[in-house]
Amino acid sequence: MEQGYLTLETGEVFEGVLIGAEKDSLGEVVFNTSMTGYQEIITDPSYAGQIITFCYPIIGNYGINALDDESISPALAGVVIGDLCETPSHYQSFQKFSEKLKQAGVPGIAGVDTRQLVKTIRSRGTVKGFLSKTSDASFPTTEKTPLWVDQVSTKKTQFFKNSGPHVVMMDFGFKKSILNALLAEGCSVSVVPYNTSFDKIKALNPDGVLISNGPGDPMSLKKWFPEIKKISQEYPTLGICLGHQLIALAYGAKTEKLAYGHRGGNHPVKELTTGKVKITAQNHGYVVVDNSIDGKVFDVTYRNVNDKSIEGLQHKTFPIQTVQFHPEAHPGPSDTAHILTEFVTQIASLGETRYAVK
Repeated sequence: MEQGYLTLETGEVFEGVLIGAEKDSLGEVVFNTSMTGYQEIITDPSYAGQIITFCYPIIGNYGINALDDESISPALAGVVIGDLCETPSHYQSFQKFSEKLKQAGVPGIAGVDTRQLVKTIRSRGTVKGFLSKTSDASFPTTEKTPLWVDQVSTKKTQFFKNSGPHVVMMDFGFKKSILNALLAEGCSVSVVPYNTSFDKIKALNPDGVLISNGPGDPMSLKKWFPEIKKISQEYPTLGICLGHQLIALAYGAKTEKLAYGHRGGNHPVKELTTGKVKITAQNHGYVVVDNSIDGKVFDVTYRNVNDKSIEGLQHKTFPIQTVQFHPEAHPGPSDTAHILTEFVTQIASLGETRYAVK
């Protein structure tokens, strides 16, 4: 393996060996604390444009299987790991982790002191990094951030027929496991591009709408806030992760960027109505600003146990619910899987005669 370097824009350089695709890559360096689920993580569209650092020391030990990809093509910019396992052991494994990266065109670096890298990110805040064969990196000062959602969203409507209520999922970078969870609940699902208008969604005759997770700054989608508000006032709506932020913004709230985000499968959130703590899977760099929520419009339903940030909202009038975490839990714990079940139960009760898609 060839020697390589991850150079941060703040000047720190981390040395290792290159794996995956043979190319240089620039991206926002983030870290994930999950102990398992590396396949789901690298195929999650929410990581578009980011270089993921895995906190867990060994990656690749159970290989890659044919079931757990969350998207067709990974959108991340790169991967940083400590120990690479090239002899995976699992009955479903058909490919090595390094082979998956190469096949997907994703560069990576192994043998890095990831503990020191994570400590650096935690002290510096999320920074840009450059993966390369050399330690000399130049960072553009006026680089325009792409609209990552536009790169990962579907370009045409896809329909999955089933026997239950019809859910339209607005694809801002959805994970396949969210679709699978809806199908497992019996829903028919129409997956539509993120910029689908209210009128086009109305023409699909849905019983409910799910606004998905996705990458990037939610404020980059400002022009679609009015459409999101109209949609959510017309149909029972569930927002997940980016979808949570977009609904809050559509109703006048604000968002801000966290120093280094919440990414992993071990984030505790408190359900305020019961006092119970749920362990959740999360992947986001932005949060809804606490004092920007209109208490006459929304109730806060969940809070992060560690930093007290808002993790869920419930509209006081309309059947609108949002969660910052991933209730379908791939990868991660299934403590909050009931949220999707309750959403489907709600839309079924509100639209029992509207299941057939005309």
